[in-house]
Amino acid sequence: MADGAGAAALTGSGAAAPTAAPATTAAPATTAATGGAQICVNCQTANVADALFCEACGYDFTTGAMPRVVASASAAGAVPASPAAPEGSLAPAVPLEWVVEVWVDPDWYAEQESEETCPSPGLPVIVPLRVRSVLVGRVSKSRSIHPEVDCDGDIGVSRRQAQLTTDGTRWWIEDLQSSNGTYLGPDSGPLPTEPLPPGQRRELAEGDRVYVGAWTRLVVRRATDEEKVAG
Repeated sequence: MADGAGAAALTGSGAAAPTAAPATTAAPATTAATGGAQICVNCQTANVADALFCEACGYDFTTGAMPRVVASASAAGAVPASPAAPEGSLAPAVPLEWVVEVWVDPDWYAEQESEETCPSPGLPVIVPLRVRSVLVGRVSKSRSIHPEVDCDGDIGVSRRQAQLTTDGTRWWIEDLQSSNGTYLGPDSGPLPTEPLPPGQRRELAEGDRVYVGAWTRLVVRRATDEEKVAG
C-alpha cells in the first residue's frame, strides 16, 4: 500500500511537471524573438535578458509562477509613486509669471544688410515661459529640434540659437554657438554690435532686448493678469 501511495505521488508530480515546463521554456523563446529582451507572458512588459522576475508584475521567469494579486497591487502602488514626485515638482516650478515677446525689428534688420525681405513688424508674438530652460531657434523635424521660442520665419536664426534659463525670479541668455551670434542690448540707446561669447550665460536686466537672426528681437517680461488667465 505504501508503494502504491508513492507511485500515486510520483504520478501527480509527473503530471505537474509538463505544466511547469512550458512556462520555463517560454521566456527563452521570447528572448530570442526580441533580440535579448525577455517579454513577460503575464503582462507583456520587456525585461532584461537575465531578469529573474518581471519588473512590472513580478512574474517568475525561472519557475513560471504567476504573481500574487496582493503583491501585484502593492507593486502597482509603488511604481507610480516614484515618478509622481518629479512630475508634480516640475509642473509648478515656473508658474505662468513670465512671457517672451518675439518682435520683428526693422532697425535691427537694417543693420544686418540681409538679402531677405523683412516682414511687416505688426504686433509681437507672445510666448508663455512655463519651464526653467527654453530653447530659442527654428524647427528641424529631421534633427528633432522643436524650440519653445520658434523663430521659424527668420532664416538668419540657427536651429539651436540660444538658451533662456531662469531660477524663477531671474533670467539668463546663452548663445549656443549660433551661426550669426546672439546680441544683448538695453531697452534704449544704440543697437549692440558685439555678440555674446558662446556658452557664457548673461543675466537679463529688466527691459533688456535680445537680438538674433536678420530681424528678430526678444524681450522677456512678466506676464500681465490677462495673459496669466489666458495662459
